[in-house]
Amino acid sequence: MVTRRNGRIVETATEARQGEPGPSVLALLAASTGLAVLILGVVWFVFFRT
Repeated sequence: MVTRRNGRIVETATEARQGEPGPSVLALLAASTGLAVLILGVVWFVFFRT
């Protein structure tokens, strides 16, 4: 539980580490996965297409 001491917020180590992943994390995951699929598709097209 967050407490205030002398005008400062005091949290335990576990509370301080907890964060909510926002939409930027989802965007990064989607972009990196899409880029990996695109690169693998190009590699397949260049080297393994018969």
